[in-house]
Amino acid sequence: MNSRLRRSLCFAAPSLLLARAATAADTLAPGQPAPDFSLPDQDGQTRRLAEWRGKWLVLYFYPKNDTPGCTTEACNFRDDWLQLQELGAQVVGVSVDTSASHAAFAQKYKLPFPLLADARGEVAARYGALSDWMVVKMAKRQTFIIDPQGRIARIYRTVDAEQHSAQVVADLRRLRSQPPTGATPT
Repeated sequence: MNSRLRRSLCFAAPSLLLARAATAADTLAPGQPAPDFSLPDQDGQTRRLAEWRGKWLVLYFYPKNDTPGCTTEACNFRDDWLQLQELGAQVVGVSVDTSASHAAFAQKYKLPFPLLADARGEVAARYGALSDWMVVKMAKRQTFIIDPQGRIARIYRTVDAEQHSAQVVADLRRLRSQPPTGATPT
């Protein structure tokens, strides 16, 4: 392969990867069915989206266990756990970490909710929440509120780890007070 073609491919490849990721993110919108998943949790138990049918689900993606922002976000969801349960919501975290890493993280911080191991990043990609640099994959810090019928009710593409749990609680209160028809804007 000549050097000019090789240089062109080096510059084009990252753009193509970013375009592919943007397409997945752009396809999801409030009112649409949430993409299905089947992933192991921190105890090795396979968990599926259908398990939470009939309940509100806060599905949050995060980059890595035991990092400052991810720890803050998880502990805030833990601290707001009772409020979230009173609102009929379940919390589920997803990252590309292993089930063993999730088990240690959940135990260390006494997290009362499942952490799902998306080792290949396939579920994060379906939700448009995957950073894929070919060698390294990492979930983006994004959250989806899924309604009891399995539709996306709210998408958070930008998340402040410090304030996010409180924001989710407030939005769940608002969402629960609305009639179940129509989509909610993001």
